[in-house]
Amino acid sequence: MTEIGIGLVGGGYMGKAHAVAFSAVGAIFNTALRPRLEMVAAGSLASAQAYAASYGVARAARDWQELVADPKVQAVVIASPQSTHRAIAEAAFALGKPVFCEKPLGASLEDARAMVAAAEASGLPNMVGFNYVRTPATQFARQLIADGAIGDVTWFRGEHTEDFLADPSLPATWRTQGVANGTMGDLSPHMINCALALLGPITQLSAMVETVHATRPGPQGPEAVTNDDHAQIMCRFARGAMGHLYFSRTATGRKMGYAYEVHGSKGAIRFDQEDQNAIWLYRAEGPEATRGFTKILTGPAHPDYLPFCQGPGHGTGYQDQIIIEARDFLQAIHTGQPVWPTFADGLAVWQVVDAALQSAPQGRWIDIPSQV
Repeated sequence: MTEIGIGLVGGGYMGKAHAVAFSAVGAIFNTALRPRLEMVAAGSLASAQAYAASYGVARAARDWQELVADPKVQAVVIASPQSTHRAIAEAAFALGKPVFCEKPLGASLEDARAMVAAAEASGLPNMVGFNYVRTPATQFARQLIADGAIGDVTWFRGEHTEDFLADPSLPATWRTQGVANGTMGDLSPHMINCALALLGPITQLSAMVETVHATRPGPQGPEAVTNDDHAQIMCRFARGAMGHLYFSRTATGRKMGYAYEVHGSKGAIRFDQEDQNAIWLYRAEGPEATRGFTKILTGPAHPDYLPFCQGPGHGTGYQDQIIIEARDFLQAIHTGQPVWPTFADGLAVWQVVDAALQSAPQGRWIDIPSQV
């Protein structure tokens, strides 16, 4: 076993999740590389020091530049705002350090392209944090579709719906300002990534993107909301299937509505992240009277479940998704082989987001290039 020093940029919600994941991954998966939480950077030195003390990180950095340049930091995890992703990744690659970046990849399609170029020029391991697609249930769904268990896929419906801004009386915050912080920048990448993982490339789309609550209370009175609350996409996949995607942060009652339904010529699959340890499978076989969706509880027979628990139906949780990501990142570094999803996969998601943002104001279908 070999130690590797991890530098964590950002100590908030996702920063904590990654700190916990790298602390636990060696014991869960018996990884060849054993991560050492070497340094954390945040908005200020004081914040970084507080995170370091709380998460068990060896040292706090004054800023991300100090962290990336430190010789004991051998790999960088970016869990800071999208606007910072590009500069941090480019600096890390230039110093020969692998990079794991939280989604979305940068704050724009231009950022994503530049980050992919930097990653490819460096030849170093790189990954994007799309954690929900790593649940044992969704990994199993991907396997079923690839194996032809439901036949030729004809239709995909996916959503990522939450209600954290459903109440119009909630005040304006950073989340209500700027395209990168809107629903298309924040929630849509997860379900777009899921659609691409399960069905492959999207070739064309038509989108509607809207702001539900145009203003929100501010300290000086009503403040304009400058990004979107919800959006929908009609699309066509390269494999020929039709699709529909919906994203919302104002979907009253939905807490983690990362859900999809896939129809094929021989069956169908349903999944909802609010019940993340179950998948529903329909097989078009046997007498009509006995056909129906079967609820399958995940267990040791499903991908990446057994390292967490030996009992079927006991379930995995949100933090376990992040631990699986940490395992994959360490594996990419150890073997030198890319592990999906790479920066190029993050760019593919941005292509869909950008096409949707073009389509909505023009009210027309947009073709998506086959090469990123």
